Amino acid sequence: MKEEFHRIAGFPNVIGCVDGTHIPIRAPSENEGDYVNRKSIHSINVQVICDAAHIITNVEATWPGSVRDSQIYRHFDGYLLGDRGYPCRSTLLTPYPDPEPGPQQHFNVAHCRTRAQVEMTIGLLKARFQCLRHLRVTPERACDIIVACVVLHNIATIRGEQHPALQIEADEDPIPAADMQDGSAVRGVVCHNHFTV
Repeated sequence: MKEEFHRIAGFPNVIGCVDGTHIPIRAPSENEGDYVNRKSIHSINVQVICDAAHIITNVEATWPGSVRDSQIYRHFDGYLLGDRGYPCRSTLLTPYPDPEPGPQQHFNVAHCRTRAQVEMTIGLLKARFQCLRHLRVTPERACDIIVACVVLHNIATIRGEQHPALQIEADEDPIPAADMQDGSAVRGVVCHNHFTV
């Protein structure tokens, strides 16, 4: 896995890329305010960790939309790459906020190119399963559906099924402009939605 990530942009010892995505849901009858995200939409905040082949190796699908990505993150062995929504830690590497020319800028370029794998994986997941554009079920049921979609995505990826056409969605956060200016199944799935697949 580390070798596959290294081939992308020369970034060493990376075991995965992490990112969060919001899956819109209808307003729940209980704790409604907890599910309102920063865009004032009711959602489940889902954290995804993927490998270089777009297999989702870990999914955390239990958090209301108001929860920040950094609150969902748990420690893993090895290096993960995350965006600025996560704190920089010894095992979670994030880009330099204001990189100086030279090594810091090169770091951000390699980081951005490598971390794009998780954004592509989330895009593939949502393109494969149009239901993830808006789930009209309870939050608990939504979490189950999200995990089921992840498992089916992994099976399709492992079997080499054709990828759906990707479209850039207006509700998705693109790679931050600063990063661009800087130059910058089941196999192994760990589900944290009250059960393991």
